[in-house]
Amino acid sequence: MNASILGVRVRTTSYAAATRQVIAWALAGESRFVCAANVHMLMEAWDAPDFRELLNSADLVTPDGMPLVWLLRLKGFRRQTRVYGPTLMLHVLEAAAREKIAVGFYGGRPEVVEDLKEWMSRSYPQVKLAYAFSPPFQALTPDQEQEIRQQLCASGARLLFVGLGCPKQERWMAAQRGEVPAVMLGVGAAFDFHTGAVRQAPRWVQVIGLEWLYRFSQEPGRLWKRYAIHNPRFVFLALAELLGIIKVTR
Repeated sequence: MNASILGVRVRTTSYAAATRQVIAWALAGESRFVCAANVHMLMEAWDAPDFRELLNSADLVTPDGMPLVWLLRLKGFRRQTRVYGPTLMLHVLEAAAREKIAVGFYGGRPEVVEDLKEWMSRSYPQVKLAYAFSPPFQALTPDQEQEIRQQLCASGARLLFVGLGCPKQERWMAAQRGEVPAVMLGVGAAFDFHTGAVRQAPRWVQVIGLEWLYRFSQEPGRLWKRYAIHNPRFVFLALAELLGIIKVTR
């Protein structure tokens, strides 16, 4: 079931259910894209209606951030738990190993992608890594985009983890749906977390919803705008929606 938060449809799901759906699509060779929604993503969607429309066209949007989980519980989904992109990636990789599904990585800095390959060989030696690419920071030309699509199609990867950051990764995945025969999962900073390039917040910090503060303490120069501007606005808008002061139509 989907529930609306500030006009974005978020699936009331679990790691197990989301993984089953992703694997079923991959086994069928379908082209799909999956988003893990947090406060940052919803505020990007609030500010850009075309991005909100894009998210609502996604095949699956999971509640990645604890504030979204709390809102879903207040909306009546009392058993809702977090379905966090980096952790969902691990569940999907475990299932890919069982089902012998080839996977790929798109995004991250070149050195992180190399570390990711090593991490994969150690942690999931039974999973075939069919594709790994760190795209340049600047915008790709149409010819480069087409070359990447051809390489992805030829690789045999049926699960593609995308780590470009929001909203770039969601826009990229939407553009590839129907072109690349893979299930694309936007996993944000998962590549950095799993390789140790960036320290992940302790579990207890994640549970109480202060992961944003932990990340801000690590990268204040890059993340100050996201948290200083988006978080207060989200709290105000989410409360206004809960109280019926505003109503967002999709």
